[in-house]
Amino acid sequence: MTMNGMQGIVPGYLLARLAESERHSHAAHAARQTLIAGRPTFRAALELSIDANGALVAEVTPAPTRTIFDAQNSEKLPGMIVRGEDDVPVADASVNEAFDGLGATFRMLLDAFDRDSLDGAGAALNATVHYGEDYDNAFWDGQRMVFGDGDGEVFRGFTGSISVIGHELGHGVIQSASGLVYQGQSGALNESIADVFGALTEQHLRQQSADEATWLIGEGIFTDAVQGRALRSMLEPGTAYDDDELGKDPQPGHMRDFVRTEEDNGGVHINSGIPNRAFALAAQAIGGNAWESAGLAWYRALSSGLSTTAGFTEFAERTLAAAADIGSSVEEAIRTAWVTVGVIEDARVRESR
Repeated sequence: MTMNGMQGIVPGYLLARLAESERHSHAAHAARQTLIAGRPTFRAALELSIDANGALVAEVTPAPTRTIFDAQNSEKLPGMIVRGEDDVPVADASVNEAFDGLGATFRMLLDAFDRDSLDGAGAALNATVHYGEDYDNAFWDGQRMVFGDGDGEVFRGFTGSISVIGHELGHGVIQSASGLVYQGQSGALNESIADVFGALTEQHLRQQSADEATWLIGEGIFTDAVQGRALRSMLEPGTAYDDDELGKDPQPGHMRDFVRTEEDNGGVHINSGIPNRAFALAAQAIGGNAWESAGLAWYRALSSGLSTTAGFTEFAERTLAAAADIGSSVEEAIRTAWVTVGVIEDARVRESR
């Protein structure tokens, strides 16, 4: 699979830059191997069983059903089962971190949106750890979360970041709720909404208000050798890292800086910074817990029959429609945020012309 086909938390362009590093020779080799390995084919839909009478069978319970597998540094999925829902913690920290991260995401979805797991019908949550040799990524493969261990030189293991886990499981929610095409603006929207789920999962777990949150995605996955805080900053796109070897975070925060490229599936990891900033600005303007206001509007917009090729403008309009049912102050904050990042025009400016 080519670099452009990757849907992991670490963008292909960042791995490509790392692959050329002379300073981090081990990490460069790991990045090259990660790019070559890619990820398994993305499945188009979650699988649910049908009984003998043709009825959909899905167990709906207010608790997750988690299973953690170990690939034992192979690229064969799912691997061997190492911890189930009723099992006690094991000696492997990656297993326990993955287990806890799945649970944190499940609880956020249930508490904030009354959504029972990724598909809304109690789907089991599965994850595989120790995927590949020094694999520099984590991804959702359509059925499960998959975690690499990182190369240890530039990237740490990925199970330690709640925002990474929430992000990748967020792709499962998006897959079920709207099936946004992973290309161009709809792909950038897909990435951005997954970042929203990642940020909300972390904030919900820590019980942080919008003002208390870091708004960083992937904080802590870089080693101390990297000049960077995280993979992305939702509040300040383009500031997450600035490193001699990895380059500078390329995310724009306004439509005037929208990047037109054939790389990265049309810039899905790059241009996601624009709707990311809109969400963070709206959440901070509203105040309180982001999952109760802006997060609810984003979730309802995603679940409102959104077209699979929706761009930023269509989604912005959906969030405003959803916000109207939440409260006028929420609607105004969201409108102002979308205007600030250049996705929609300020009606007052338009009317004055």
